Formats: sequence, C-alpha cells, structure tokens
Amino acid sequence: MARIGQLAAPDQRSPAMTDHKLVFHYAPRSRASTLRILLDELGANYELKVHNAKAGDLQSPEYLKINPLGKVPALQDGETLITESIAIALHVADLYPEAGLTPCLTDPRRGAYLRWMVFYAASFEPAVVNKAFDTDIPRQIAPYCTYDAVMKTLAAQLEKAPHILGDQISAADIFWGSALRWTLMFDLVPDWPVFTEYAERITARPSFQRVLENEAVLDSEQEAAANPARIAAAS
Repeated sequence: MARIGQLAAPDQRSPAMTDHKLVFHYAPRSRASTLRILLDELGANYELKVHNAKAGDLQSPEYLKINPLGKVPALQDGETLITESIAIALHVADLYPEAGLTPCLTDPRRGAYLRWMVFYAASFEPAVVNKAFDTDIPRQIAPYCTYDAVMKTLAAQLEKAPHILGDQISAADIFWGSALRWTLMFDLVPDWPVFTEYAERITARPSFQRVLENEAVLDSEQEAAANPARIAAAS
C-alpha cells in the first residue's frame, strides 16, 4: 500500500523531541505536500509513509481506519492521530520551537499567527474553490464574505513586510507560499505583484525545491504503478 521512507535532520532536533514518534501519511502533489515541506523546514525526525492515491491507496480499508475521509495528510504522534492540514502544522511547529517557525504562547505575534493559519483553511481555500467551480454562495452565509474581499485582505497583509508576520518567516509562510504557488499556476488568484513576488520568494527556499523535485519522481513512479498499460503504450 505505501512506501516507507525517512526524511530527517537529527542534528537539528531538540533532545526533548526524541520522545515523539511521528508517522506522516502523504501522497505526492496533494495537500500533504505543504506539510512535508514544513517538516523539512523544522528539521523534524519522522517516518514518511507514501501512499499512491492513483492506485486507490487512500480508499483502502487500512487507510480509512486512519482517516475515514480517505484524504492526506494525516499524522500519528505516538497514540495521537491528527488529520487536517492546519491542525497538523500547528502541532508539529510547536513540537520544534527551536526551528523558530512558530511564535510561543506569550509572543505578541501568536494571535496573528493563528489568524493567518486559520484564514487559509477557513476563508482562502473555500473562496478559491467556489470561484474555480463558479459556485455562487450568498454573501450573507459565505464564511469568507466574498472572493474579492479575501484577495484584498491577503494582499494588504503581504504588502506590509517580506513575510506574513513581518520580517521573520513562520510556518504560516510555508502554507501561503505553497497556496499562492498552485493558485497562481492555475489562474485561481489575481497575478498581482504582491502575490507573485511573495510566492517566488517563499518557494525558492531549499525545502520547497527538495520536496518538489522528489515529488516529480514519486508521481512518475506512482503513475507507472497505477497505469502500467497506458505507460507501456506511450513508450
């Protein structure tokens, strides 16, 4: 069902974190990609379980016991199981405070950090998806007000500083850099300079390049495994 790998930077780990046995469930070119990049940025020590969505791995009885929705990402931290990208991100970023990607509870930036992490999942992604499928949701009941309001709100924040919280990068930037990369790629957001320049700056980081290069290889391998006849006919 899944290929098991390891992506770790033991020299960057905090001794306090060695008690956490992290198992990360992932499929290439999915929402789990952003979390894999974040784990790389954190220098996290974890077991990577690669699932082939094209071959139906995520709908197998084994995986549905992990996430009944049949989606990735999912994270097992010992006996604790976490799904939902933002929940996983907040959890792992707090596990590795030495990476400097999460403001601590007493940091005055903590509120803004939580705001922009949740804004991605609660407002930005629903607005983009509804726009892409031309779904007209009345403003009064839409959780994000309007698509235009979401875009302008995000742009106004990004115009203030190089990163979402100011001069220092945070886990929120990993999400927003990834989000703007793919939404710009598919013309789902305006190609405003504030978006394009931010996405280029964040995704130029080595963590993005490492994961994206590896994903291209994994995706080809999984396509061949899931559709051997089609691959053979094309070759």
